[in-house]
Amino acid sequence: MNPLVSNSLFDELFRGMNPGYFVKPLHGDPLPAQIKMDVKENPGEFIIHAEIPGASKENIHVDIDGEVISIRAQISQIDSSNKDEKTLRTERYYGEVSRSFKLSSEIDEQASKAAYDNGVLTLNLAKKQKKSGQRLTVA
Repeated sequence: MNPLVSNSLFDELFRGMNPGYFVKPLHGDPLPAQIKMDVKENPGEFIIHAEIPGASKENIHVDIDGEVISIRAQISQIDSSNKDEKTLRTERYYGEVSRSFKLSSEIDEQASKAAYDNGVLTLNLAKKQKKSGQRLTVA
């Protein structure tokens, strides 16, 4: 492989180091391109599991507009070090990920719930009860 045609010049710089001496970074992966989700439905609600690793629950925002759900999260992964360490390589990432999608019925914001645990956001989105049509009496 031609060293000038590399995906990462930084990786090329460290390629010649002794593999026993080099430690792989903890956070070498880039931000996910899109939030990965599972969406389930039962008669009364939608249940959504969205993977948002590296975010704190204070930095996760869920917006509901009728049938449209928007999830947005600020992610930052910063490693700490102490003065007795010599850093050979560090990879950190930060940024914002988001995803919007439309469900098959409107959501009742007041009855819906959200929880975040171990990098997974769980949304229990209650379906808005449809009002049955009223029949008008013709006078």
